[in-house]
Amino acid sequence: MALARLTEIPWEALRADVVLPAIARVLEGAPAEGEVDRALRAHRELSRDGRRAAVEAIFGVALWRRRLAWHAGSETPADLLAALVGDLAGPSPAVPARLADRWSLPDWLEAHLVRELGADADAFCEAIAVPGPVCLRANRLICTRDQLAARLESEGIATRPGQRSADALVVETRNANLFGSQAWRDGLFEPQDEGSQLVGQLVEAGPSDTVLDLCAGAGGKSLLLAAQGATVLAHDTDAARQGRLRTRAARARATLIQIVHAPAPADQVLVDAPCSELGTLRRGPDARWRIQPAALTAFPKAQRELLETAARCARKRIVYATCTVNRAENEDVAALFDSGHPEFRRVREARFLPHLDGTDGFYAAVWDRTP
Repeated sequence: MALARLTEIPWEALRADVVLPAIARVLEGAPAEGEVDRALRAHRELSRDGRRAAVEAIFGVALWRRRLAWHAGSETPADLLAALVGDLAGPSPAVPARLADRWSLPDWLEAHLVRELGADADAFCEAIAVPGPVCLRANRLICTRDQLAARLESEGIATRPGQRSADALVVETRNANLFGSQAWRDGLFEPQDEGSQLVGQLVEAGPSDTVLDLCAGAGGKSLLLAAQGATVLAHDTDAARQGRLRTRAARARATLIQIVHAPAPADQVLVDAPCSELGTLRRGPDARWRIQPAALTAFPKAQRELLETAARCARKRIVYATCTVNRAENEDVAALFDSGHPEFRRVREARFLPHLDGTDGFYAAVWDRTP
């Protein structure tokens, strides 16, 4: 259950003087992750239990602020913190009837998720109230998943296989120092949600294929495609992201990645489109409070334009993907492409959701060019 983890926190080690200023800033709009870092740096004297309690207090109020206000009848930082420790972390917390109060959602998000998911909205909200697991992708250019698991175990990091991706490992060691491991320095893995891995695999790229990653970003899916043996043309308009991709590609020994400054013809085109990111809400405790409702309508125009570019470049296949739960960015965009491009035939549609698949939320549509 989403709340069960709160009963395991060493609240007796919590120092209110450390966390209340941070909580106040979070409630005013400051990112929770930044406030956690600030608090821990300013109070290096905290014990291990004190640090853990501080982290959970700041993140907990950031996430549960609406439900805590329902319990406390107040929205002051001190009252919300008291409700977190005394009510929500108690043995039998009272349960609000309304979805937005129960799972701590803004009104607009409650209404949107009910429209999109219907009876599944409650299960989805419970799934995004728990931090997503740390998932790794074994780098096939260097090792298999089993070899990676053995290497990490030798460094004191326990893992288990992912449920659906053949390259996925889920980290089970709490607070594992992954980026301090020799396995990381040797390029054996990349952090990547299992759903993201599954989307990349829909491209079905092989050693003889060229793939245009049209919105490559820092290159998570480009690295996956290169590990499958494909030549990857990685395009992004953000120069800083391209720089990070160069660094990651060098560590992963992904020599078949070419950074391109303009879209180019390729066998397959992956459109990992910018989106409202509702599928990744479990990755940030305050993300639901920082995303604005205007995000639901901000992206479809650009997403359609990206698909038009993909249609001009793709010789064989297009994979369109988002990490959101929003028909306007997913099914509606795909349907408009269907109607405007008879030269492509939709061959697959996929959805991955946290409450059903244990992944972040993703949507994907796949088209093949007709002969």
